[in-house]
Amino acid sequence: MSSKTKIVVLHVKELIYTGIFAVLGILFIVLLIIMFLPKEEKKETMSAVTQTTTNSYVPGVYTTSLILNDNVVEIEVTVDEKNINSIRLINLDEAVATMYPLIQPSFEDLAHQIITNQSLENVTYPDESKYTSMILLDAITTSLNKALENEGDTDTSVSTP
Repeated sequence: MSSKTKIVVLHVKELIYTGIFAVLGILFIVLLIIMFLPKEEKKETMSAVTQTTTNSYVPGVYTTSLILNDNVVEIEVTVDEKNINSIRLINLDEAVATMYPLIQPSFEDLAHQIITNQSLENVTYPDESKYTSMILLDAITTSLNKALENEGDTDTSVSTP
């Protein structure tokens, strides 16, 4: 048996430095890949209420109260027999607009889409205002459902945490 014993001396300090630099190098490459990949703006589609042009509304103005941290914001929907004429935010206080900066632009985008399409189908909103848009869309849906059902009560509160 002619096996020669080889002794390998490893300096622990050098191994630690090498390991740290390898981990930092891998982290740096992953960070570069994440930063420079093209970002896709995703839009979600929500079919809130299935409506067609054959729906007829009871003409009138229908409101839904939206409570945001003890402040009441009302959403007013005006309809005639076949059309959604306008959707407006009522009583939007400066404090609410400051606390919720996405509420005004999200509402305007949703209102424009709904009035243009005359339907709540295929309403889209960007991911960055997803939850704000969902709350506003629920309140608009509640108002439009009152126009379809005409239960007599024209004020409903929707509360958010």
